[in-house]
Amino acid sequence: MIGSPLEQFEIVAIGPKIRLPSLWLGLDEYYIPMTNQSVVMGIGVGVMIYTMYYLISINSTMIANRYQKGMEMIYTGLLDLVKKNVGYMGIEYFPIIFIVGTFIFMCNLIGMIPYSFTVTSHIIMTLVMSMALFIGVNIIAAARHGVITFQLFLPEGTSIGLAMILIPIEIISYVFRLISLSVRLFANMLSGHVLLKVIIGFAWSMMTVIGVTFVGHLVVIVIGFVLVGFEMGVALIQAYVFTILFALYLNDALNLH
Repeated sequence: MIGSPLEQFEIVAIGPKIRLPSLWLGLDEYYIPMTNQSVVMGIGVGVMIYTMYYLISINSTMIANRYQKGMEMIYTGLLDLVKKNVGYMGIEYFPIIFIVGTFIFMCNLIGMIPYSFTVTSHIIMTLVMSMALFIGVNIIAAARHGVITFQLFLPEGTSIGLAMILIPIEIISYVFRLISLSVRLFANMLSGHVLLKVIIGFAWSMMTVIGVTFVGHLVVIVIGFVLVGFEMGVALIQAYVFTILFALYLNDALNLH
């Protein structure tokens, strides 16, 4: 059993280290360690690709089976999300939105497996992913609108005096999109897994210390199972929230509002 509720989030090196020759770092050699985080991310990508390939290419039938219907629900749901929040201009960016949403959901589900690892419970992972999407959105806005992009920070019809106050506030609010996008996913997954570990650990302690004949631990186990279902719902909701926020930020970049 895990001793501490936070021990499940520890990043550890596993397997052989990847040895690379020295280039400009001034070192004789350096290593890229393979960690549990990188392995789970690779598994998430692999499962996502295989699932889509299996459902679409191998297991597809003329009349949609339950697997195809499930994939179609995810696809049409995300497509409707893009149409409603971005408009038809955002359909060309649908592939990246679909990949981001399904990847986060897959990583969240993998984190629900006992003794696995939840990559989305680390701020460094969610922050880097959010930063890449944030930079991409700004590149799209600059390429499409040029200097007019700065209109996002200055509402139309604002006086010069009021603009001196609004522009810094809008810039800070705009930059904090990056923080809110990453922290929301990280905090929800971290807190949910910690709570789940505490409840399950408490039930295990009651069983081992007091004895299996004590009825109280059964109540705690039932609560644990309820929390597992709740946490799976959180995994889906947080993937959806991350995706819809990214779509909204993309809408601002395309339509400047």
